[in-house]
Amino acid sequence: MRIRWKLVTLMTVLALGTAALLVRKSANASPPQATAPAKTGAPMKVSESAAAAIPDTTLAINSPTPLSQRVVHYEIAASYDATKHTIDATELLTYHNLTGQALDHFPFHLYQNAFQPNATWVREAKRDGSRDTTYDKWDSKEYGSEEIKSIEVVGQGDLTSQLHYIAPDDGNKDDKTVIDLPVAKPIAPNAYVQFKINFHEQMPETQARSGWKRDFLLGGQWFPKVGVWWHGAWNCHQYHAFSEFFADFGVYDVKLTVPQNEVIGASGVEVSDVNNPNGTKTVTYHGDDIHDFAWTVSPRYKVYESTYQAQMGPVKLRFLMQPAHWDQAERHDRIIRETLDRFEKWYGPYPYKTLTVVDPEPDSAAEGMEYPTFITGGTTWFMPKNVYGPELVLEHEFGHQYWYGMVATNEFEDAWMDEGINSYSEVKVLDSILGKDTSIMNFNGISLGERGEQRLGYISQADRDPIAQNSYDYYSSNSYGGITYGKTASVLLTLEGIIGQDTMDKAMRTYFMKYRFTHPTKRDFLDTIQEVSGKDLKWYFDQAIYGSPVMDYEVLKVGSDPVNWYQSGTAKKDDKNSEYQSYVSIHRKEDFVMPIVIEVRFDNGEKIREHWDGQSRWTRFAYTKKAKVTSVEIDPDHTVQIDRNNFNNSYIVEGNSKATYKLSNYWLFVSQWVGQALAWWGV
Repeated sequence: MRIRWKLVTLMTVLALGTAALLVRKSANASPPQATAPAKTGAPMKVSESAAAAIPDTTLAINSPTPLSQRVVHYEIAASYDATKHTIDATELLTYHNLTGQALDHFPFHLYQNAFQPNATWVREAKRDGSRDTTYDKWDSKEYGSEEIKSIEVVGQGDLTSQLHYIAPDDGNKDDKTVIDLPVAKPIAPNAYVQFKINFHEQMPETQARSGWKRDFLLGGQWFPKVGVWWHGAWNCHQYHAFSEFFADFGVYDVKLTVPQNEVIGASGVEVSDVNNPNGTKTVTYHGDDIHDFAWTVSPRYKVYESTYQAQMGPVKLRFLMQPAHWDQAERHDRIIRETLDRFEKWYGPYPYKTLTVVDPEPDSAAEGMEYPTFITGGTTWFMPKNVYGPELVLEHEFGHQYWYGMVATNEFEDAWMDEGINSYSEVKVLDSILGKDTSIMNFNGISLGERGEQRLGYISQADRDPIAQNSYDYYSSNSYGGITYGKTASVLLTLEGIIGQDTMDKAMRTYFMKYRFTHPTKRDFLDTIQEVSGKDLKWYFDQAIYGSPVMDYEVLKVGSDPVNWYQSGTAKKDDKNSEYQSYVSIHRKEDFVMPIVIEVRFDNGEKIREHWDGQSRWTRFAYTKKAKVTSVEIDPDHTVQIDRNNFNNSYIVEGNSKATYKLSNYWLFVSQWVGQALAWWGV
């Protein structure tokens, strides 16, 4: 996610002809416990429905057996009114109590209620900024709602009257994104319980990657979804402006009834497509070992399909393209294939039989979103082949199939474990496909790489927040983005230099293969890196992950003087036999302490590499030799991505004015372009 901002920046740079791209979810807090009055009565041993069980189907995966511990089975029949943008649906949820204790209440997410004036999501978005909407004024078309009309617990009867809204994070009585249901009889450990739900939904004009735009709909976070029992409590956070999602793995069987003129796409595999007498059609989908379900409709999609031969079996790639972007369909297909190739080789196999790629309605807030086996891209009608906007979005969103789809971390509490790890792998994959310094653009002499862009996103917010905290505790939208995405990517890239590239690659694959189809914590990830590397990295993680100190080392002072400087006329300026006393001083300006390498070069061609632990505020190196220092550089191999200011990392004794002249010419060119663009914009 958040890729939307990257696209805006990328196209701005393209339009202005510049290379200035400057823009790009605590950890230890106890999960919120949804409270409810204690209930009496013996726990139900089994559900009273003979059908209560989680299917062991494998229709949607290239595996003969299930891949996850399936907790839920959602059976949904939904009808979409394309004129009113409403959904009416029934939901049969089967829940398997694997918590080890009796459960007397169940919280549910009602995400669409976030889009109401007094909801926590809107309050936070108006206060701190959001990815999509400014909320300068309230517009009724931005309103969303999700109402449970009735809910029955099989064997216990209609419990609709027992539903009550809760706000476990901020106590906002006007927030309706979490609702809690006490049950009449607690559900015993290892028993099944079934909920029969009728719900109605008003979809908003697209925001937060859900809703409608003209005749387009993205159905994301659109049905009542039960919370996750995690670490001894229900984890069911409110929907926040900077938070994403967390849910259990299971099976989905979804019937979507839409107008017959709609082209439809969804998570999982399509099972049937039946026309109804009233001008609608019902399309049925099935998903295995996924933890969410999304869908889209538009009467104008053009469909491009291909097949990718993955390690576990063939994957049907289905691209739903806007007509104006049809000439980019093969380009979309190519980057998905190349990305799939890298992820399978580097991290592990992609087990699903499908991947649906949606090219969303232009000017919708639906670009750059991920759901299991379903992603949205983002492009424009004018996209030069060497400006890699579509590639950037599609690689990033596909990466979520691994770091969100299969390694299902708690994005409410540790967004960085999805977004940040994904941003790190984004750098690696795009570097491999498009080049290290050209993976964002290589246009008319202007180039920019993903590695540098992630760092730029971080350094603008470097002292604002730590990585490891609840997604909704970040200072602002920019801080959330800069730290969760940019800092995490930069921290992991820097970690490569500490433990070695091969070791880091092995650690990432080990983490994915060990924790796929589970809900790992940050300790699981960090411990995996330590175990694979054999190093104690607590000193690094405490600062880089859990803290917010800033790193900034500088070359403070450099000097070379003749040893016999006091003897008048004995040392000539060009005398190569003269002996010099040289000093190099290095300064740690900020609080992040890290060992660094310094390369010192001399005018006789010699170079020396020094290693400093960085513990003190400064250090000085001294040399006595028949040569003078010509340059000094901190981190000469450029393995450190988290130093806030690279401009003070090097020193040249005698500068080259040609570089200054070249830079001034570039600045003149850029400023003229900007002036002309602003003049044009104001017409």
